[in-house]
Amino acid sequence: MFKAINTGKASKSSFGLLLLALILGGVGAQASEVLNSPSGGYLVCVNSKTKVVTHPGTTNCPKGSDKLVLGAQGAAGVDGLAGAAGIAGAAGIAGKDGLNGKDGKTLWNGVQDPENTLGSPGDMFINSVTKTLFGPKDLTTGWPAGVSMVGPKGDQGPEGSTGATGATGATGATGASGIAAPIATGANCILTKCTYKIGDTGPGGGTIFFVDYNDIYPGFSYLEASPRACESASLPWQSAGVEVTAARGWASRAVGAGQANTTGIISASTGDTITNNAAIFAASCTGGGKSDWFLGSLGEMKLMYDNLQGVGDFGGGYYWWYWSSNEENTYSAIELHLKNGSQQTANEVLGHGSVRPIRSF
Repeated sequence: MFKAINTGKASKSSFGLLLLALILGGVGAQASEVLNSPSGGYLVCVNSKTKVVTHPGTTNCPKGSDKLVLGAQGAAGVDGLAGAAGIAGAAGIAGKDGLNGKDGKTLWNGVQDPENTLGSPGDMFINSVTKTLFGPKDLTTGWPAGVSMVGPKGDQGPEGSTGATGATGATGATGASGIAAPIATGANCILTKCTYKIGDTGPGGGTIFFVDYNDIYPGFSYLEASPRACESASLPWQSAGVEVTAARGWASRAVGAGQANTTGIISASTGDTITNNAAIFAASCTGGGKSDWFLGSLGEMKLMYDNLQGVGDFGGGYYWWYWSSNEENTYSAIELHLKNGSQQTANEVLGHGSVRPIRSF
């Protein structure tokens, strides 16, 4: 059946018969599982002597057999020549031109009314100052009378609500205190000096220890401590131990109360003298020719302590304890320590304290 095949020399018709025989005879079925050639075809082997066709199941044929690849893909052919260019299409028909529209009208404007030489029929004009509109302009009569473009005044709107209250401004700094006016009578003037400051020598020859810069006390402007010559180093507050209600209570301790306290003590102590009564001793001072000295209240004595540190010629007296004109109870009066500012109550009959008279003016 295959005797007519010569390797490499078979005719086209012989090769076709061989291929058909292989397919119909089962070679195609045997080779269907082996796609083992480099070009993707099916490899079969033909014995050169017996002309028996076998499928090796590998990529090689046994010795004495020729290889035959079925279904191998041939090499790509050369590209064909490019086809000739097609014929250009016919040009389209041009559209027909439309008719021109009519000229539009002009809107003019200026700062005065238009003159008839301005514009064409149908134009409009606005006077930008008076807000008047003129037009359209007529061919024969020109510009017509203008019409105001400002409408009538509208009704008044409702009153708006009250705005929120603004923040309160900061309080200004307190101005400096003024100097007290001179005493009109001149009774407390020293030559031409009629106003004083703390530490000055006062009209009574003592030391000024308080100035009422803010005009708090209507009865006086200054407090003066007596000269050292009017000081007693050691005296009882009183000798009889009688109750002095005028020198008791909170109000009697105030600045300005010392004169009334002293008067009350002297009135209650009818049998006492300057040797056994601090108030009587204070009132007897004649420093500077003045006769208005008294025993200071606790408030006045504290001002003396605060403002005369280091001045005023205080000698220490009875261990620096000085009597005030304030009574604590029937047997005790109040003393102030002029060195350390402390206070205590002491037996007004048996106790002793120093006395430094003061005056106000």
